[in-house]
Amino acid sequence: MRTPKSFSKFDVSASGACAARFGRCGSTALLHILSGLLVLFAASANALAQPAADDADWPKRVIRLIVSAAPGSAGDTICRIVAMKLGERLGQQFVIDNRPAAAGTIAAEGLARSPPDGYTVGLITTSTQVIAAIFNAGLSYDPVKDFAPISMIGSSPYVLAVHPGFAAQNVADLVALAKSKPGQVNNAAFGSTSLGHLAGVLFAHLAGIELNQVAYRSSAQAVIDAVAGRIEMQFSTLPPAVPLIREGKLRALATTGVKRVSLLPDVSTIAESGFPGYDVALWFGIAAPAGTPPGIVARFNREMSAVLVSPEVKDALAQQGLQPEPGPPEELGRRIDADLTKWRDLIAKVGIKAQ
Repeated sequence: MRTPKSFSKFDVSASGACAARFGRCGSTALLHILSGLLVLFAASANALAQPAADDADWPKRVIRLIVSAAPGSAGDTICRIVAMKLGERLGQQFVIDNRPAAAGTIAAEGLARSPPDGYTVGLITTSTQVIAAIFNAGLSYDPVKDFAPISMIGSSPYVLAVHPGFAAQNVADLVALAKSKPGQVNNAAFGSTSLGHLAGVLFAHLAGIELNQVAYRSSAQAVIDAVAGRIEMQFSTLPPAVPLIREGKLRALATTGVKRVSLLPDVSTIAESGFPGYDVALWFGIAAPAGTPPGIVARFNREMSAVLVSPEVKDALAQQGLQPEPGPPEELGRRIDADLTKWRDLIAKVGIKAQ
């Protein structure tokens, strides 16, 4: 950093005047004072340019990872895969704190209310930051203001699956059949406020068809009924559906993301099937409480990016139907904002009532 001109002028003129007036001893003493001021000035400037000591020393102890999913679930498995590798890179252990109740909102609330010191982070998803915010008027946290996004982990699309005996062989057939029988094609819906249900609502809206939305309490029960032929179609998460598709007990018509899924490479996307722009995927990310030091967020993001591009982690996440999407914290923040706008607009158009 350059020394201010006024300070440089004072240094020269003052020392010269002092030498003339007070002699060698006075001049020497003043030079010692000025030298000390220069050291103090430089130290202050350096302190402003460097991260705080707490940021630079992080992490010094165990980090808690709050997970809005039950032990053994896909979300929990994803977090454990990432946490293990992060722990190796950061030199600290991660402790998984599972809080799966209330569609993950209890976990998100706990994260938002945690100390912003870098030692509590959490899993956030489309459900906790978008769907809950739209449909839950009494939500105890702000999905944007109460969190410091760290990094996207990745996203997992749904698969549009049907019983093998169903007449439709592809998306075009399904649309034609639904138009010929308005409201008679049954689609499994996991409640009116789930992303899986909204995937079907968006598809019906874009295709101009009417589906009979059959309510299910769980995706597992819907899969059972689809295999048995009691329900014609469903937008299923990948882990339970892929083995049944490979065994021929279900047939995949399309997946719902922007890109094809590595687990089902021969299955086209809905966007490829005549509905460009259709994109529905359950994304997973890591965030900290709002107010977490930027230096910690930046370090965490760098380590996450390194973990997510490693072949071992990419392969492990792919087995969970997840496509890694490393990126800066701002990208995760933009994804939350974009999804809030997208789904609010759709809900307004089709008339789904918020709870």
